[in-house]
Amino acid sequence: MKIVLTNLAPDDAPAIAKTLVAEGLVACVNLYPVRSIYRWEGQVCDEPEMTMMMKVATEGVKTLRARLEQLHPYDVMEFVVLEVDAEASLPAYVQWVREHSRG
Repeated sequence: MKIVLTNLAPDDAPAIAKTLVAEGLVACVNLYPVRSIYRWEGQVCDEPEMTMMMKVATEGVKTLRARLEQLHPYDVMEFVVLEVDAEASLPAYVQWVREHSRG
């Protein structure tokens, strides 16, 4: 199991999250409002965004990335993959994620 993070404009995140869940690419998406301060094209930007925290089976990460590249409106999207300690995590939850996100 992996956790994948990306940020989107607040108006885009819910629809993309629903698409990924409906297509079976992720088991669950949590949306968090954030304020992102970053450098882009020589400017310091300060924007509201939504962080999408996606739960996916390890085998499904490549498929998720390919689909998110199609859906994501940013020129360079954030796609950060975090390892989950499956042994320390609740086994039933890890199994649920595996069953609900395809590889």
